[in-house]
Amino acid sequence: MVATGEIVYNHGTVPCSGIGLTWSDEELNVALQERVSSLMFDDEGKADIESMLGALAETEFAQESLRDVLADPDDIENWRVGEAIAETYLIDCRGCQFPWPDGRDERKRGSSLPGADLVGFRTDEDGDVLVFGEVKTSTEEQYPPSAMYGRTGLKQQLEDLRDCERIRDDLLKYLCHRAKVAPWRPRFEAASRRYLQNKSDVYLYGVLIRDVDPHADDLRMRIKKLSEDCPEGTRIELLALYLPKGRIDSLGVAILAQRTGDGT
Repeated sequence: MVATGEIVYNHGTVPCSGIGLTWSDEELNVALQERVSSLMFDDEGKADIESMLGALAETEFAQESLRDVLADPDDIENWRVGEAIAETYLIDCRGCQFPWPDGRDERKRGSSLPGADLVGFRTDEDGDVLVFGEVKTSTEEQYPPSAMYGRTGLKQQLEDLRDCERIRDDLLKYLCHRAKVAPWRPRFEAASRRYLQNKSDVYLYGVLIRDVDPHADDLRMRIKKLSEDCPEGTRIELLALYLPKGRIDSLGVAILAQRTGDGT
């Protein structure tokens, strides 16, 4: 089941637009159990590790050690689940591919990495194109929430991605280092070719994960401001995804419960 949600408002046009949409309890529960869970726990990456190291675990003790290496964490921050929800939505509903999960770059479990939250590509009418995204998760009952503002707020992060060529160059290099022997290298190369011809030819996504009543003021002003002086070729979409009320504070517990079969 792909949770597409119900659109409750939309604003703006190219180059910058935005929508607000709601998820039902059923959509959220199924997503946590299926799409979000698989992404959150990097099942594909774990399968690769098990395939590589499984033959080296020649004793029961070594096999137990490998199981420890691959074990799920004991707790998960709610905002991390929010990021995974945003990522799966963009994959399922915007055709994006984010081929290298952040968790594979962590030196210490639970650490936060610099750069954009989401780095990948999608296909539009001209072929493959680079995609960068930022995600904020907020329970605040104000519109917009404080997560939109400040040095690390969604507003500033999107403006930096829109206006700072150096940041986009660094993200291109980040993917390039990982694309050398990857099956997605042809798509990366096609997107990179477009970028090198016009460094503003990118898609930017800003996603707010909320569990309050929907309100267009979450996005209205940002859409207007981001449209002003937007570089030629840049497309920006803001999305506010409204989960059922009060669900954000239990996202980490809920996804672990779904993973172990204890969820309802």
